Amino acid sequence: MVSEKIVIKNESGLHARPAGILAQAAMKCNSDVWIMLGEKKVQVKSILNLMAAGIKCGTEIELQCEGESEAEDLQTLKDLIESGLGE
Repeated sequence: MVSEKIVIKNESGLHARPAGILAQAAMKCNSDVWIMLGEKKVQVKSILNLMAAGIKCGTEIELQCEGESEAEDLQTLKDLIESGLGE
């Protein structure tokens, strides 16, 4: 398993559009992907779980990937989050 801490920069946090973009990208990954928010573990491949987590701008998350292409998947998703998820 690999992980990295990332700060959410989107002004509105992970609302529907950026959550959808992140979930779609995660579905293409060969790894299992989670976001850790304190003690809460959120499955990234589910847009509903992402939206329900209520991740706001400035929140530090820990992105975790586990699987056959975990390092590549982590980098891809990290780059996507840091780019603002299309916003």
